[in-house]
Amino acid sequence: MSGFIKSFGLAIAAVLIFLVWSSAFIVDQREKMLVVRFGEIQRTINKPGLYFKLPVVDELVPVDARMLTFESPDKSVQVVDGRRYSVDAIYMLKVVDPQKFRETVGANVDRARSRIETRLDAALRQTYGRRTFEAALSKDRSAMMHEIRDQIRPEGLALGVEVVDVRIRRTDLMPDVLKDTYDRMNAERFAEAAQLRAVGQAQAARIKAEADRGLVVIVSEAHKQSEIIRGEGDAERNTIFAAAVSKDPEFYSFYRSMQAYTKSLAEPGTTLVLKPDSQFFKYFGSDGNKAAVPPAQ
Repeated sequence: MSGFIKSFGLAIAAVLIFLVWSSAFIVDQREKMLVVRFGEIQRTINKPGLYFKLPVVDELVPVDARMLTFESPDKSVQVVDGRRYSVDAIYMLKVVDPQKFRETVGANVDRARSRIETRLDAALRQTYGRRTFEAALSKDRSAMMHEIRDQIRPEGLALGVEVVDVRIRRTDLMPDVLKDTYDRMNAERFAEAAQLRAVGQAQAARIKAEADRGLVVIVSEAHKQSEIIRGEGDAERNTIFAAAVSKDPEFYSFYRSMQAYTKSLAEPGTTLVLKPDSQFFKYFGSDGNKAAVPPAQ
């Protein structure tokens, strides 16, 4: 009898241990937990810790509470000028309402991602369709990413998911329009370079003309000043000569004759054809008053 009681007690203890083990569960800090009973959500556990449920009856549905990052590559968009581009986007999701997440997509991340990407495609086409390609590469890029995020946020919240951010990683031309765009941009750069070169040449010609005009003015002014100084010097020289001549006219006449002799007879073989009584030989006489008469040939 005692053996039966002992076995029965062990069975009861085992059942109790099984019930306690099957009813206790731990919620990790990286997840949230839904307690579902017969298909209906009984509880939503958002904080980590040790919890209990009804064994066998209650079902646990874990929901990832981390920030989830997904890539959406090679999205084809068209801008206002009709050209098409390939866009790579990155978006980040976070489950904020586990109950709604379970009710709408069955707590399935892939299903939620599929629905959000459908809305993302439409947002990309709509946002790029109102702008030029250059806007996507300028300061409008940040505003465009915020605009795309705000367009898909309502879709995410309807699924119990928050779209935290959307980023455009790459925007490239399609291969069929890449060459045409490159040729057009190359022609625009050449035209811009030619315009800048023409402006530079015009400025160079203007500067050179101003410099030449300034040079002529400076040279003319210098020539004017030199002529004035030369004239003043000549006047002063004449004054000095006049004063000197007035003191001894005879000596001045003698000095001028000596200079004439020096200049006329400086070169060997110089021949002068003059009359014997010419004034040129005034000072060739013995007393300096009559010219010496050369002997007859």
